[in-house]
Amino acid sequence: MKISLAPVSYCWDKASIEDFYQQAANSQIDTVYLGETVCSRRRLLKFKDYLELAHMLKSHGKNVVLSTMALIEAQSELTELKKHIDNGEFSIEANDMAAVQLARQANIPFICGPTINNYNRASLDILQTMGMKRFVMPYELSKAWLESVISEPTKASFEVEVMGHGYIPLAHSARCFTAKHFGLNKDNCETICQQHPKGILAQTQEQQALLRLNGVQTQSAANIDLTQEIISMQQMGVDYFRVSPSSLACLDLANELTNALSHDVVDDKYELPFSHINTQQCNGYWFGQAGLAQV
Repeated sequence: MKISLAPVSYCWDKASIEDFYQQAANSQIDTVYLGETVCSRRRLLKFKDYLELAHMLKSHGKNVVLSTMALIEAQSELTELKKHIDNGEFSIEANDMAAVQLARQANIPFICGPTINNYNRASLDILQTMGMKRFVMPYELSKAWLESVISEPTKASFEVEVMGHGYIPLAHSARCFTAKHFGLNKDNCETICQQHPKGILAQTQEQQALLRLNGVQTQSAANIDLTQEIISMQQMGVDYFRVSPSSLACLDLANELTNALSHDVVDDKYELPFSHINTQQCNGYWFGQAGLAQV
């Protein structure tokens, strides 16, 4: 099993993004996804900036994947998507069926991102005929579902990736909840989400942390932590354990996991020394329960 780094889903400034990926380049992480996947109004980095970061990461031995938007709403976003498809060098994570179709037309193998609703083996087999080489499981599905899908009727020949650590993207909407929270119009949002590098925490009336508002994306308030399930994932045939970044600390976590896997020291009682520090944890979806549950 290899460790992958999901694209940054928050609106960090350009200097912070560049510093983050420079440190990622010097990490032990195998595969790095990058690109804006949430909102096209976040224009702090252009496509050429991500391409430069991709070349830098590649020069440090990383497998680089360019991630596409999860919600295509305008012609300008479709034009930007075509730039990703036509980059001519790096793999693509298709997070929308428009990206799948364009990749298919260009005869480019792609990774099927978690925001595409794949809920059965038949759909995955069809996508594989269209060029899919890897499948990132949708966040709300379970271990039992994955076991049945990748082993029946025959063992899957495509690679499998599971998000194992980070805040869970639950939904995307045409409406920007962050802008609305501050009384701003989406078209004149002033990129207000830049002021909230981990989103805005939303609570229930009982003061229970429930969600994170991240522009048009809604995330879990709790941090999913499946590090205890790595052995089980390996035995099932999962190829990549995905870490979704919310700070530089996630690079330490990914390094620790990579080192542990490479030295074969992970066992069923393995626990990262900092994986439970100051964060609400959850793992319910993996066990077929409510996502916010900690089993």
